[in-house]
Amino acid sequence: MIGRLSGQLAEKNPPQIVLDVQGVGYELDVPMSTFYNLPAVGDPVTLLTHFAVREDGHFLYGFLTAGERFAFRQLLKISGIGARTALAVLSGLSVADLAAAVARQEVGRLTKVPGIGKKTAERLLLELKGKLAE
Repeated sequence: MIGRLSGQLAEKNPPQIVLDVQGVGYELDVPMSTFYNLPAVGDPVTLLTHFAVREDGHFLYGFLTAGERFAFRQLLKISGIGARTALAVLSGLSVADLAAAVARQEVGRLTKVPGIGKKTAERLLLELKGKLAE
């Protein structure tokens, strides 16, 4: 498992970045909440990671905060929610906004995220209840 990477930010092409770690370029997909807070290309950065091995490949996801990674992992546990959808949720809502939406059961906030319909939003709110701190 790759839990964290520290290196020089080599490329930024949303939602993907390349992190140069001692000459090895790691491609990571990141939510826009992380992307917008990254330093300039060439600057050092440390990202927490989630490494996923699937039938169609190996994928690495990066996050600036433990809260983002935790929320991403909680979203992945929900049936029918994959990494792309989880990234979309975290790109459309901060972790605090997501936690508030879950606490208040605000379906409308989640349906504003591209790719999230009413039924999916309802399922997310139900399954995330009590798992994210507001």
